[in-house]
Amino acid sequence: MRTPEPLGRADLPAEVESVPLARRYVRDLLDRLDHKQTDDALLLVSELFTNAVRHSDSGRHPDGRVSVAVAVANHDGTLHIDVIDAGSTGQAPRICPDVDPDSGGGRGLWLVQELSTAWGWYETPTGRVVWFQLSKT
Repeated sequence: MRTPEPLGRADLPAEVESVPLARRYVRDLLDRLDHKQTDDALLLVSELFTNAVRHSDSGRHPDGRVSVAVAVANHDGTLHIDVIDAGSTGQAPRICPDVDPDSGGGRGLWLVQELSTAWGWYETPTGRVVWFQLSKT
């Protein structure tokens, strides 16, 4: 995939109450594109933002922030979304090996794996980025 064209970035408080704000921000950007995977994108943003609040240093500090960056590849419409947080020493993103469909948690990265075209994560000097892609088809 070529370098995607940035559509926007939102920097929000690392609080569970910010999850709907992140979702609304992404929805507003994607409504302009008429992207076919908008519902999946919103679900995955919700999951990753919640994970960032619960499991990263961003959520452990009163002034912590989590960012959502959205981009799209002009050549094929592939959506690329980053969720950026302060990272967590000694704890890396991982898919729970025994996902319980009736559980209230533990399915976030499993859903990302199942619904996205591609996903991953990497460390930065200031934290961590967890990203996913969704093709337009």
